[in-house]
Amino acid sequence: MARSSDSKSQRTAAAQVPQDAPLLTQENFEKELKDLAAKAQEETWTKWALQQAWVFIQSATLLTLAAAYSNVSQLTLSPIYGSIPSSIWHSKGVMTACFLGWSGNLFLRRQLPIKPAKLLPLIAAYIPVMQFFLFKVSGLLGAVYGPIIIESLTFLPLLLLSVSCTATILDDLELSPGRLQWLADSIPGILSYAFYKTMEHTTGNWTLRVIGKDFFHSRLGLQIQLAAFYSMFAPSKLMLYALPAVLHTALFNYHVPYSYTTSSLNSTLTNSGWTLIDRQDSLTGYISIIESAQQGFRVMRCDHSLLGGEWLTARSRNALAEPIYGVFVMLEAVRLMEVPEPVPDAEATALVIGLGIGTTPAALMTHGIKTTIVEIDPVVHDFATKYFALPPEHTAVIADAVSYADVVARSGQQYDYVVHDVFTGGAEPVDLFTVEFIRDLRSILKPSGVIAINYAGDLLLPSARIIVRTIRTVFPTCRVFRESAASAEKIAEDGRDFTNMVIFCTNDTDKVTFRQPIEADFLNSGARKIFLLPQHEVDEGLFVEIESDGGILSRNDTERFKSWQQQSALGHWAVMRTVLPARVWEDW
Repeated sequence: MARSSDSKSQRTAAAQVPQDAPLLTQENFEKELKDLAAKAQEETWTKWALQQAWVFIQSATLLTLAAAYSNVSQLTLSPIYGSIPSSIWHSKGVMTACFLGWSGNLFLRRQLPIKPAKLLPLIAAYIPVMQFFLFKVSGLLGAVYGPIIIESLTFLPLLLLSVSCTATILDDLELSPGRLQWLADSIPGILSYAFYKTMEHTTGNWTLRVIGKDFFHSRLGLQIQLAAFYSMFAPSKLMLYALPAVLHTALFNYHVPYSYTTSSLNSTLTNSGWTLIDRQDSLTGYISIIESAQQGFRVMRCDHSLLGGEWLTARSRNALAEPIYGVFVMLEAVRLMEVPEPVPDAEATALVIGLGIGTTPAALMTHGIKTTIVEIDPVVHDFATKYFALPPEHTAVIADAVSYADVVARSGQQYDYVVHDVFTGGAEPVDLFTVEFIRDLRSILKPSGVIAINYAGDLLLPSARIIVRTIRTVFPTCRVFRESAASAEKIAEDGRDFTNMVIFCTNDTDKVTFRQPIEADFLNSGARKIFLLPQHEVDEGLFVEIESDGGILSRNDTERFKSWQQQSALGHWAVMRTVLPARVWEDW
């Protein structure tokens, strides 16, 4: 009976085995082992790939945040020092911080009691607070070393720590060892720096496109956003220590463009006799309108420069406001240049490149001249219209002048007058003084047309000679006048001769001459009676070519102007600190 029962159990078990089940042979066993090994290998590779991808994502995020903050740091310094002085030491500071952060990441990990990444949100949160107080001593620090000192106490520690954390993250990157181990060790650092510089360029272009659109895209708004991103990257309980910084930025930092912070700022400026009327971040810089009731004038500011201003005197029915700078009135003398066939104002056309507060184009329109204004910054045009009564009877072109002039030159459209009046914080915008651009302006001029070009800079630097000679290769018939007479004593004392000058050129005659103005030319303006007719001609010997100058300025040869621009901008910074009180510049 027992055997019968065992046989029955064996038959039942056999019946339960599928017909197509593989036989338990040595070959099938080995195949099963190989399949399991392949599956395990596939799972291991997927896990490895995900780990490597996470390493790349973390490091790329950290470097992108640091690169974005690099541009924002420069933006926050520009109202205090101007864009050019702020950039002089910036790239060297970035390279130093990157080197120290990468090479010293092991030292930082050992010396710091907490993970370095957890400090990043704290540093980012306190940067606006540090800048707020450091800006108040910007005059003491000076324009040469002040920007790099401030960045060394604010942005550069953030960059150093970001790079150090990136190096730590990339330690988990698995590269092939062996004879090329030295190469595997250096590749992450090289590629990280290349990625950082790429993102610095990319985020810089993006920032210029969005700056000023709303609060979150203002200078302080971008700093707040970046601090928030850092806190999401490395969240920790240490963020509780950031609350004082957050509260200061939200309640007491009047650089934040809120209505109540503007009121708070005005309460302090009023003690110095100044009032902030309006302000907005924009692509060319921090634009604001400020006025002094005590001194009786209003100005438009762009970063650490003034684009123009006017006296707060009542306008008569047919009069324009009086400008505070005579050079803008002198530009209107383009109408007084004598040509063989004068054009009546009612039939004349003018192209004005660069708006400022609109002193010159407003005068041309008041004379009845059909005027087109080319201005790259929409905020400048808006503020000139709103706060300086720029007449609406004009064609406004919000565009880059170089591109626009090229298009107009190709179209064949021409003007009787061209006024070239551009300025960028104490240095010439070299793209607008190249021989190619000046040729486009000549193409735009009618055969009997005339042009006035305003140049602001240090006449002791080679750049002034080069630019005047570049203009004269296109317009051989020119005369150059400066805003005020040169003072040899003042030049010797300051070591510079920073001034505005106007180069008047003509297409048609062999000599530049001006007719005597009549009463109607003055537009009931006392300033025009004094400054309209050019008086202080610059000695031609000042523009004699020197071999070391390197010839005229062309579009592909602007880099040699960099050091001269820096010197000019530093001189301009010092001049601006004497024009307005330091507190007005520092509190912006």
